[in-house]
Amino acid sequence: MRLSKTSRRAHRYPNRYRRSVDPLRKLRYFLAVAEELHFGRAAERLGMAQPPLSQRIRELEKELGARLFDRGSRHVELTDAGRVLLTESRELLARWDRTRTLVGKAHRGEMDALRVGVPPELAGRVLAAIVTAFTGRHPEIRLDLQELSTAEQVRLLADRQLDAGLLQHPADVTGLELGPAIDTPLGVVLPRDSALAARAELTVADLAGQGLVIFPRAAAPGLYDQTLHTCRERGFRPTAIVHARNPEFVLGLVLSGQGVAFDQGAVAQKEPRVVWRRLRDNPLNRRMSLAWPSSAAHPVARELAELIGKVLRDDGVSTLVPAEDEVRPWHVVQLRRP
Repeated sequence: MRLSKTSRRAHRYPNRYRRSVDPLRKLRYFLAVAEELHFGRAAERLGMAQPPLSQRIRELEKELGARLFDRGSRHVELTDAGRVLLTESRELLARWDRTRTLVGKAHRGEMDALRVGVPPELAGRVLAAIVTAFTGRHPEIRLDLQELSTAEQVRLLADRQLDAGLLQHPADVTGLELGPAIDTPLGVVLPRDSALAARAELTVADLAGQGLVIFPRAAAPGLYDQTLHTCRERGFRPTAIVHARNPEFVLGLVLSGQGVAFDQGAVAQKEPRVVWRRLRDNPLNRRMSLAWPSSAAHPVARELAELIGKVLRDDGVSTLVPAEDEVRPWHVVQLRRP
């Protein structure tokens, strides 16, 4: 039988052609053995004979310069290096599979949804402006918005259950790309019958003797710690800290005398019995930007980030943050509980 040119070369130079096996395929072979801890069962699961499977694993060990399995006469166990590769290979293969899926969908014009997390505090008019602007550009893509805290968004982004998230900084952005950051100065919300309401502008120190209504720390640990640190640095140590996420709940607590709250003004517009007052020198800011996974990102995530930056910047109050001032990596001030 006459061999083809490629077959003749493979027969003459077996090692060269053996090394040409797809590295991702070798990882899949490794993963099967690591999960089965039995070469025979792994070979059956992969639909191949055991000798070539063992050969591929030996090749992988040689390429990595580490033994991945301890092979006994009756058992197979992962080495420390093998356990590291097990974790990494699952992530690599999952990302590759997601990349193939995204590329295929984009090629077929099937990118029908973009899953995006937004903080509960985002004003309704801002949310509507974002949806309207995005739908105008991409009517074929459904914007699947989910109301989530920053901490929840970071977790879901890592698990690839979100395509993008509008994060409040500082936050852990490891493995994420960031769009334009927008700073919005915060004022203080207090009852209209408060003695402080008579002033047009306040300092943080003027709030001494008041309680503070703030979101739970678990929702955005970095922002929570930063806020309390700024308050204490500027002479405001709350007499009590009460937690609330829902804007209506915040209003109720402020009205009932539980404390003051920091907001950009939207909350106070809902209730005539409270007022919003500017804080001198803008000591407190809410910084937000859209984040998305660095690898296998949704094709329009970056475009959405630019759009959100424009919508937030156009409110007449917020400002675009220069790239060199962005919070990266995560800076969090750890505070002792009062």
